[in-house]
Amino acid sequence: MKTYRSYLHILLVTGLLGFGACKTSINTPAPSRGTADFTRYISVGNSLTAGYADGGLYREGQLNSYPSIIAAQMQKVGGGTFTQPLFSTDQANGSGYLRLVGFNADGTPKTEQVTSNLAIRGQITVPGFGNVILYTKYTGDINNYGVPLIKLQQITYAPYGNLSGYFERLLPGNSPTNTTSYLDFVTAKPYTFFTDWLGNNDALLYAITGGADPNLRLTDKALFSQLYNLSITQLTKSGQKGAVATIPDVVAVPYFTTVTVGAILAGVQKVNPAAKALYVNALNSDGSHSARIATAADLIILSFPTSMMGQPVAAAGNLPYGLTPLTPIEDKYVLDQGEVAMTQDYVNAYNATIKSVASSKGLAIFDAYAFLNDVKAHGLVVDGVNLSSAFISGGIFSLDGIHLTPRGYAVVANEFIKAINKQYNASIPLANVSSYRGVKFPGDNTK
Repeated sequence: MKTYRSYLHILLVTGLLGFGACKTSINTPAPSRGTADFTRYISVGNSLTAGYADGGLYREGQLNSYPSIIAAQMQKVGGGTFTQPLFSTDQANGSGYLRLVGFNADGTPKTEQVTSNLAIRGQITVPGFGNVILYTKYTGDINNYGVPLIKLQQITYAPYGNLSGYFERLLPGNSPTNTTSYLDFVTAKPYTFFTDWLGNNDALLYAITGGADPNLRLTDKALFSQLYNLSITQLTKSGQKGAVATIPDVVAVPYFTTVTVGAILAGVQKVNPAAKALYVNALNSDGSHSARIATAADLIILSFPTSMMGQPVAAAGNLPYGLTPLTPIEDKYVLDQGEVAMTQDYVNAYNATIKSVASSKGLAIFDAYAFLNDVKAHGLVVDGVNLSSAFISGGIFSLDGIHLTPRGYAVVANEFIKAINKQYNASIPLANVSSYRGVKFPGDNTK
């Protein structure tokens, strides 16, 4: 009952451009670092920076993170070694992740959770917080400081290393004894250049839970501004140069655009032609929620279990789920129109802060919001590869509908590089996007 019916491998379009008797010479700038110094490049950020993909953090995703791709290109203009906190080959599947195993008769994908060769060493219960999964400790140098799930709101919180297994694995101490904040950790060792893509989770975590989790509210705009100013001031305190990215339009990713109200209703009507509308528990102007008829402006999350539709709800006298005002689709499964507007308002405010602060420090800016929205609207052709923001077939987004494939991370890496080249009069060569894979299909052994 989802909007997609079938998925095909991306057709790689290749061809030779024939020239006549005259040959055209193409002047490619000689690789140069310009006015920047890439001797020790570090990357600051969250799951996107870490290489998170397919609903998990695992070695292949780490190896294809956008910072590692940027660093490889920087090495062509004198950049130094870039070391990532990789999971070992014996525990390459890290936290576990989703794998595509096939398609159902209606074209919807079938996935399974990878549970072997994990890097999970245990679990701890933190009083007042809950359970924290602990991962195998990493020791050694670090250039990629990406920590999945971290919010800008948490970068100065000293106990955060006890509440995040992804951060805890990078620290020498064990939870609950850590007292080093994320911002202090990433700036403890000298560096010459940085990229920063913090802030996504300050909006994304609210959105992907349908605005239903009281612990995952949108970060206050003033607090975001204060912390972003603080973080960039600290990252540039010794004159370091860098590049930042704006926050993408979090409701424009496949997680929110694949399963639509219209597609669900059409599926319901195949079984129950009398069904006229879906009902959702939606946000009111006073902050309360009540049931109303769903519209196309209400966004259903990718993981919504469509099999629930029409099932009798015992607590409501066996009325069909999702089809009456007394049995609406629960708030956790839908980011309704009001919540969408509020999320976008906050993201726009966050991005205004990011651009203002970065400009005041003379940093390069990759406008990820504008770029990814343009990809959603018009698609993209890079190195002869047709890309889009469509789920699975688009090649950019991984199976969780939020994070990127290796090919998507290569696209992002190139956009960072373009911004760096422009700001610092550099000529870092772009990565070859076609050499990175999109979604891995069953039987595909490419890395």
